[in-house]
Amino acid sequence: MKPIEEALQQRILVLDGAMGTMLQRYHFTEADFRGERFKDHKHPVQGNNDLLSLTQPEAIATVHAKYFEAGADIVETNTFSGTTIAMADYGMEDLVYELNYESAKIAKEVAKKFTDKDPEKPRFVAGAMGPTNKTASLSPDVNNPGFRAISFNELRLAYKQQAAALLDGGVDMLLVETVFDTLNAKAALFAIEELKEERNISVPTMLSGTITDASGRTLSGQTAEAFLISVSHIPLLSIGFNCALGAKQLTPHLEVLARNSSLAVSAYPNAGLPNAFGEYDETPEEMAQQIKTYLEKQLINIVGGCCGTTPEHIKAIAALVKNYAPRPFLWPDKTLKSV
Repeated sequence: MKPIEEALQQRILVLDGAMGTMLQRYHFTEADFRGERFKDHKHPVQGNNDLLSLTQPEAIATVHAKYFEAGADIVETNTFSGTTIAMADYGMEDLVYELNYESAKIAKEVAKKFTDKDPEKPRFVAGAMGPTNKTASLSPDVNNPGFRAISFNELRLAYKQQAAALLDGGVDMLLVETVFDTLNAKAALFAIEELKEERNISVPTMLSGTITDASGRTLSGQTAEAFLISVSHIPLLSIGFNCALGAKQLTPHLEVLARNSSLAVSAYPNAGLPNAFGEYDETPEEMAQQIKTYLEKQLINIVGGCCGTTPEHIKAIAALVKNYAPRPFLWPDKTLKSV
């Protein structure tokens, strides 16, 4: 059994909060994003947070450290947009391997320092694999519903490159997250399974979808139960939801997963719903109070925060979960080998 699996059997694990929210506090300029290395790059790069792993690595390491200090067991790599598909917006497709590899190394080095200080509380790194900015199930052209901007195979190849780099950089698990289109997620999961077979390794894989509105469906139209069924053939470490909704709004959808899945269940909601300015106002105490419902109902095994959350939110959540036992679960694959 892998260390992450042992930890999940013992307690509820805490995931970190938002990377973007923390990076906004630095007020990085275009020049800061570019650094010396990319000062002559022909495309604007401000907003490409993944690039900061190369140009502002100290800031990325500091954010990881703040979340570990707040009580997080797991931090995500700074690679939400780390595919050739997403990096095409910045003309940086050729950097994808390096971005993921270096992001993984930064996070792993910070995790090791915290684990060495407190071996009884090992710290883990999840390789973040975002949904990309394209969808394989829906047409972006209302006048041509049969058109697709991306194919399954293109997604598979892009995700495979990202996953390989994250594993080479030393991540403990992979996290396919913010899934708005299950077909995109299946391409990522297929790529991961290919890598596992080619390298003869096992890779703990987390999967986290996103319910986009009050209808209780993903952007591609699936309910929580349909999403779960669609990926039930893949050996996963956990399944859950993140982003789009606050903790209170996410509760009924987590209930569906907890009731119907034998896997560990994860949740990392936003700090409430955004206000008129796109900002998140929910305090750490307010968010923790809502997450208490998850714990009382035994809905989750992994919990953290998404948009608008900070180390203060994670600290409040970490203090809360210490008082609750993890939700019982059983993985379908008990023959995992070491990476």
